[in-house]
Amino acid sequence: MAMEDVPEETKVSDRGMVTIPAEIRRRLDIEPGDKLRWDTDGNGNLTVEVVRQRFGAFDDFEAVPMGGDGLKSHDLAGHEEDSVFSEDS
Repeated sequence: MAMEDVPEETKVSDRGMVTIPAEIRRRLDIEPGDKLRWDTDGNGNLTVEVVRQRFGAFDDFEAVPMGGDGLKSHDLAGHEEDSVFSEDS
């Protein structure tokens, strides 16, 4: 039996935590911040899916110019001249 055919074994801690063996983390490209989705079937078989969490939720969005010099809150963008939003009121 080849070395890579030997199943990896880890122990569940008293707090329910499990360490993913380094070789499996490398092979599956699991990095800090990634999540694991656990599921079982009716026969008691466990499957684990790697859910990658490498990018922010809005990384795919295009930046939109908000006006101003960036020093003021962008909550006022488009309403700078409206007296309701004026800091002088």
